[in-house]
Amino acid sequence: MAHDKTLTLKVKRQKDASSAPYWEDYIIPYQPNLNIIAALMEIRKEPKTAAGAVTTAPVWEMNCLENVCGSCTMIINGKVQQACTTLVDKLQQPISIAPMTKFPVVKDLIVDRSKMFSNLLKVRAWIPIDGTYDLGAGPRLSEAERQKNYHFSQCMTCGCCLEVCPQVNDHSNFIGASAIGQVRLFNHHPTGTMNKDERLEAISGDDGVTTCGNAQNCVRACPKEIPLTEAIAEMNRDVTVFKFKKFFGG
Repeated sequence: MAHDKTLTLKVKRQKDASSAPYWEDYIIPYQPNLNIIAALMEIRKEPKTAAGAVTTAPVWEMNCLENVCGSCTMIINGKVQQACTTLVDKLQQPISIAPMTKFPVVKDLIVDRSKMFSNLLKVRAWIPIDGTYDLGAGPRLSEAERQKNYHFSQCMTCGCCLEVCPQVNDHSNFIGASAIGQVRLFNHHPTGTMNKDERLEAISGDDGVTTCGNAQNCVRACPKEIPLTEAIAEMNRDVTVFKFKKFFGG
């Protein structure tokens, strides 16, 4: 993009969960290597619209600023991505910034991702322990399996995969790729296998892995490049085997 002296930002705003959304335009000074978080901070210094009207500063979530926490995920120029790693130098003006659409809006750019965390509870996305005493050395993993598991452990519950998934809509309770990826992670952990069947049961219903339409948008949108479609394929197979064994009493 051309390096103008100013940047124009269009921010979709909403006062609260029950209010109607509206757009506000802002003009801020151009700086090289500015990310979207820094651009929003520029607005916050002196919140005025492009027309010069005094307004309130937009609100958003942020935490790590290192593409690790996922809290600053928003839709920037029509693409869901992290505001901390999105540079204005790589964007066309005017830059539009909006909240994700698959989650309830709390205020402005803040959305409620509670359903993602509820899904992690549903699939038991953790390794249970029965105490804090020394259990000794745990079972070993091959290096190949460890590296594959590491990919899935990078999930930051940002919501990108749900935002781009056509199966996540008002007519479906699809659990989404992120939770299925965590089932893959913990079911392949030597200790996590103790609860393997419980996790497979959790994703075997109408809202589970079989609801996936194989659009493969999730794997393209994932900021951590997690092989989510591989996890969905593996868990689909494991759920099928699990159901057969359950039906025949195995």
